[in-house]
Amino acid sequence: MFVYTVNPGDSLFTISQKYDVPVEVLRSVNGLVNPNIVPGQALLINTNIYTVQPGDNFYTIAQMAYVSMDMLIAANAGVNPNSLQPGMKIILPKLPGYTATTFNYFYITGTESDQHLIRDFAPYTTYYSFFEYHFNSDGTLSSLNDLPSIELAWNSNTAPLATITNLTVAGFSSELTSQTLNNPSTRQHLVNNIFTLVSQRGYAGVNIDFEGTLPEDRDIFSAFLRELGELLHGAGLLLTIAVPPKTSDDTPWNEGYDYGAIGSVVDLMFIMAYDWHHMASEPGPVAPISAVRDTIEFALNKMNSSKVILGVPLYGYDWTLPYNPDIPATAISNHNAIELAMNFRVPINYSKEDEAPYFYYVDEAGQNHVVWFEDTRSIAAKMQLVREYQLQGIGAWQVGLGFYQGPWLLTNFFNIEKVT
Repeated sequence: MFVYTVNPGDSLFTISQKYDVPVEVLRSVNGLVNPNIVPGQALLINTNIYTVQPGDNFYTIAQMAYVSMDMLIAANAGVNPNSLQPGMKIILPKLPGYTATTFNYFYITGTESDQHLIRDFAPYTTYYSFFEYHFNSDGTLSSLNDLPSIELAWNSNTAPLATITNLTVAGFSSELTSQTLNNPSTRQHLVNNIFTLVSQRGYAGVNIDFEGTLPEDRDIFSAFLRELGELLHGAGLLLTIAVPPKTSDDTPWNEGYDYGAIGSVVDLMFIMAYDWHHMASEPGPVAPISAVRDTIEFALNKMNSSKVILGVPLYGYDWTLPYNPDIPATAISNHNAIELAMNFRVPINYSKEDEAPYFYYVDEAGQNHVVWFEDTRSIAAKMQLVREYQLQGIGAWQVGLGFYQGPWLLTNFFNIEKVT
């Protein structure tokens, strides 16, 4: 496969003619209903034969295909790299095998659509973390209509995990976490209830997603995980966790998470490597590559790479301009962001420094907007980091948002670990 960036004057027809790929395949792989592609849009082209275009060289082709120059030259031993001619056919080599765990959050609705999504994404998923159970201040848990999904997940060779959160009607609650964990009785009650839930409902384990843990609760949170892990591991069950990104021990807002202590007790740590810019912030990239890289390097100083799952966002944000801190941005899926650019027929820009796409548009009311999101290029750049740092795998929030190119990227970069 390779990724093509749309140029002014391109159409799906002209691109299909350039690369000998049917228009319907281009539309299907990229989830295109609207044919009005725009300059700067990234299209994934799923072929292992590249047709040389004017101005191409081995370096530019290797960059588009996410392979090294040496690999490309070796796969085309009979081709002189200095004598490329338009129309020549170049073989795009497969990347060396890399087995990776994929960890996908799945928002349970209790409807038939759950079944369809689980089946559709099962070939590309190791763990489904079903969202969500939340706990109360007395250590009790909410309910969830998850039994059909648990059964189907296992039957689809994926392992279901129960996501436990500190969500309340007002959002994630630091106060709820603090109140519950600092009381030995309610903390033990919560540990026991999580264990009972997971073991009785047939989960493979649990995913702890307590967001906003306070700095003063750092040690008690780690102690809670240790107590829960001892109980789960004794029964052959998994303890996994979602943590915010950190680049140092005193990263603002995230001091309540001791990566070293957490990494010593959990089986997998899903790093939510996103929201450097978010709904309540000024506009900017959601997951800038340098910050993601710094987070990985910090984590690997605290734990083994075999425990690290790199989390990527299947969404971005739409800000009104000029920026007003009193007006929050609107969340938008990556696919819907691309459709928005196509509907308004505006070009998509790409920050190579951040490895992130963005675009500007003016809505029907005359209001200016900027949208930062993720696309094929930016997700591929993060998959390269997984391979570079030898991480356990990659995961996403969340599969229901949809990302048509995702399965093609996953199977290009990884051999996906499956549950048997």
